[in-house]
Amino acid sequence: MEKASETWRSIAKAQGGLITRRQLTQAGLAPHAVLHRVRSEKWQFAGPKVIATFTGELTHEQRLWLGVLHGGEESLIAGVHAATLGGLRNWDRDVITVLVPYSRNLPRRLEGYRFVRSKRDLPNLQSTEIDVPTCRPRAAVLLFAAEERSERSALGILAATIQQRLATAPELLTELEALGRIRRAPVMRRALEEFGGGIQSVSELDVARLCKKFGITEPLRQVKRRDADGRVRFTDCEWPLSDGRILVLEVDGAFHMEVEQWEDDLARQRALSADGRVIIRCTSRELRDTPEVIARDLKRLGVPLAA
Repeated sequence: MEKASETWRSIAKAQGGLITRRQLTQAGLAPHAVLHRVRSEKWQFAGPKVIATFTGELTHEQRLWLGVLHGGEESLIAGVHAATLGGLRNWDRDVITVLVPYSRNLPRRLEGYRFVRSKRDLPNLQSTEIDVPTCRPRAAVLLFAAEERSERSALGILAATIQQRLATAPELLTELEALGRIRRAPVMRRALEEFGGGIQSVSELDVARLCKKFGITEPLRQVKRRDADGRVRFTDCEWPLSDGRILVLEVDGAFHMEVEQWEDDLARQRALSADGRVIIRCTSRELRDTPEVIARDLKRLGVPLAA
């Protein structure tokens, strides 16, 4: 009995305090002993076949462990949660995606989780640097981008991965080729090639495509400027004009609509304003839905045409 106790304790410790009923049985702990601990409120059911060897709410890491234990052998955390474990910031999804081998049926439904059968070699996809069984973060980003409904969000997570220096565009291209057949591959490949050319965000990508479509000179991007208080700022896009002035285009995403962020951006614009510098703004939605209007305004303000 003492040996069985040491065995299951060791397994549970390695799994964030969670253990499956099957693992408990294999460790030599009888089902009635498990039920006794649950009924005496020392343990609790975390899922239909997973036991938490503690009481109270599960931490984020324990929720991830619950997903892979409920999914069964070779299951992997995927999607945004896998990317987050790899260091990605400011991306979140309520539902945790878990990949399970295609050869098995989907596990029973578990609230807060999405189980996806995959024909890929899951052991080969597993990260060797993260304790929870997890898809390699770079592969997770690409698989998420392939399945995301919004193409803009798909390209956004690729840009964020590069901006946050979790991977370079060439590294993601290499991972993309290694994954083989994948939905939206041509779109991602083209975007990664453009990101590799110095474009750092989806909005910058939209501006580059606008310039190409309407024959406008490509802007300088992420220009380092000091504001009125001496702080270093980086502008989104700049064009030198023929009269010596500089036209600055700042692109606001959806998060700019929050009042505090909006006020911060107005203060930023004032601080960056200077003689010979004209600052205009547009939204990422305008770039996406009405690029011809933005192009018309840029030409009217004197942005030079492409050679």
